[in-house]
Amino acid sequence: MADDSSQEKSEAPTGKKRSDARKDGTVAKSTEVNSVFVLLTAILMLRAIGPWIMDEFEAFTVKSLMLCSQTDISMQTLLELSQDALFMLVKIVLPFAGSILFAGILANIIQIGWLFTLKPLQPKLSKINPLSGIKRLFAFRSIIETLKSILKIGIIGYIAYITIKDEYEVIVTLADATIMTIWHTILTFTFDIFIRTAIILIIIAAADYGYQRYEHEKKLKMSHQEIKEERKQMDGDPQVKGRIRSLQREMARRRMMGEVPKASVVVTNPTHYAIALLYEPEKSDAPLVVAKGVDMIAQRIKKIAAENNVPIHENVALARAMYDKVEVGFPIPTEFYSAIAEVMAWVYSLKNKSAA
Repeated sequence: MADDSSQEKSEAPTGKKRSDARKDGTVAKSTEVNSVFVLLTAILMLRAIGPWIMDEFEAFTVKSLMLCSQTDISMQTLLELSQDALFMLVKIVLPFAGSILFAGILANIIQIGWLFTLKPLQPKLSKINPLSGIKRLFAFRSIIETLKSILKIGIIGYIAYITIKDEYEVIVTLADATIMTIWHTILTFTFDIFIRTAIILIIIAAADYGYQRYEHEKKLKMSHQEIKEERKQMDGDPQVKGRIRSLQREMARRRMMGEVPKASVVVTNPTHYAIALLYEPEKSDAPLVVAKGVDMIAQRIKKIAAENNVPIHENVALARAMYDKVEVGFPIPTEFYSAIAEVMAWVYSLKNKSAA
């Protein structure tokens, strides 16, 4: 039971989990928000350039009728009509296409910020696996998306129906209307349908965005074990780190032991403490601690010192007092100057005796 509970994904995702998911392109994004932005942009563009579109269409219609009213319609005439139609289409479509493209990009930026990644486009075997495809087809998320699409189609169809139904009497009178009147009426109907549809889709988009964020957070949730593994990866395996520290201490100890033969004297407690000092008056004013240790390390220091004819001075009180206050690689504190001066005097006396 304990193992099952530890694997339950009930913990909020960590910053690293969110960052990794974002790099992979896994973000909370609603396509409905994009649809609403595109639709609102189309409505605004229709309102802004609708009269201009009508003027362009009117001019093209008049020119087309004039050309077609000629007795002989040559290939040049047809080519000119085709060019005019194509040019008018480009002029009308480009503003819409550009504004809709901008609206789609803006909708993405508002939802997820600046993000560019090609990882979602990378081929995966799971995407072409028939079994995986069948599972995705009948997944809860796919069912929700299908129902949402059906709902949108139903709403748009119903809005178009009631709009046309309300304007039925106006539509009947268009049989005797001019082309421009018909065109103006169609644009008005289209605008009304867009506005009513946009209001409903805004509500759907808000609900869908909230649902997408909920699903995204649910998908990113982590178990206790995953959080532990992530911390281990970020901080390093404790066993590996312990091994590294052990190796570092061993290397430092070896370097320290390598300095013992250079020492001027080893101050020791016969059984527990050993401190090796190097005194070079021309280089420093105070003796330098080159090695120190307790118990087994202290015995090794004394052994190396004896093998290399380094004087060993036994002073229980001084060794105990110095051990916790000196550091390898640093001079001795000033409080020990007088005591160490006596030790160094003893060392020099030994050297003088041996020289004699």
